[in-house]
Amino acid sequence: MSNYRIDTNCIHAGYHPENGEPRVLPIVQSTTYKYETAKNMGQLFDLEVPGFFYTRLANPTLDAVEQKIAAMEGGVGAMLTSSGQAASLISIFNICRAGGHVVCSSAIYGGTFNLFYKTMAEMGIEFTFISPESTEEEIHQAFKENTRCVFAETLANPSLVVTDLELFAKAAHAHGVPLIVDNTFPTPINCRPFEFGADIVIHSTTKYMDGHAVQVGGVIVDSGKFDWTNGKFPEFTEPDESYHGVVYTERFGNAAYIVKARTHLMRDLGAQAAPQNAFLLNLGLETLALRMERHCSNALTVAKYLQQHDKVAWVNYPGLESSKYHRLAQKYMPNGSCGVVSFGVKGGRDAAVTFMEGLKLASIVTHVADLRTCVLHPASTTHRQLSDEQLVEAGVSPDLVRFSVGIEHPQDILDDLAQALQRV
Repeated sequence: MSNYRIDTNCIHAGYHPENGEPRVLPIVQSTTYKYETAKNMGQLFDLEVPGFFYTRLANPTLDAVEQKIAAMEGGVGAMLTSSGQAASLISIFNICRAGGHVVCSSAIYGGTFNLFYKTMAEMGIEFTFISPESTEEEIHQAFKENTRCVFAETLANPSLVVTDLELFAKAAHAHGVPLIVDNTFPTPINCRPFEFGADIVIHSTTKYMDGHAVQVGGVIVDSGKFDWTNGKFPEFTEPDESYHGVVYTERFGNAAYIVKARTHLMRDLGAQAAPQNAFLLNLGLETLALRMERHCSNALTVAKYLQQHDKVAWVNYPGLESSKYHRLAQKYMPNGSCGVVSFGVKGGRDAAVTFMEGLKLASIVTHVADLRTCVLHPASTTHRQLSDEQLVEAGVSPDLVRFSVGIEHPQDILDDLAQALQRV
């Protein structure tokens, strides 16, 4: 499908029915698959031939959706996971074991921060958090001899900081390590990080990719462009005894990273997506291009409205010319960023709560980035485990309201904002 544009790949990539086969991607709700001989099965277990033998590792429904997302991002392969958190964990753990070090942007989703700051630190992996607005020199200063990768979000949740992808990729590559980018908010419709030097892309597919809040999932996509034979990653160039001595770079070439993620970590951790969830995700992907266009146009309308409101202290949306991130957004996301607008209500935390509780169309939910307008106060919810200092580093002020603009009629959204702000 490489000759098709991304809008078309949203619909057609990954699944190509033959004569008399189902037009819509089927749900293969089976844990296992039948083969005629023990030799057939043995070849699958030895990674000598492709195929399906246990759904923890691969499933026809998952495989079709993985191929679609890889085509959308421009990668050589993808792997669905049970959640965005699982994608974040596996993307790093695939190349960074105990004793390793990661350079990470401080402006990331609160759940991801806690995964890195606490859980993975307890696993023996050290993280150095730096400002996403760091200079090239400041980024280089964060590296250590044992640094294994750099991690950042294209568009940070919820601060909406835009990462300078080319700058971070240049720094990572200068130290011989890959750049991993969480591209959840822009989606590949609005930004394809591989085109700017990123090596691995992850998503929480729970958000815009699904778009209907009906499945929890994640995905890891491999660009196939990083050189794993540069001497820093022996796990790819030395025999894996758990697979009879297979050397991933020799057997799988530029797909070595994503194959190892599946055959090693998915095998052992079991954080696989369910076929039913993959089916639902695929339905969301089919309309992703249309929905993102509406999300972005509605969000810009909302941001402009809030910017002029006398009860709003500040507004951050990269689509606004007044945004400090507008230049970077135009570079990396010229057709729009996402549907999330961050802003502060005059009066601080209490005023923000009063405003949120006055909304009628928009719902107060933990979720973000689906077709329904919703709202959240991150400092007391998704980021409540962070200290005051960490909140500042993450770009989350006490008065920040994360307003996820849906695809309803824009005037209905503005009317809801107006009546809620009147209560403040």
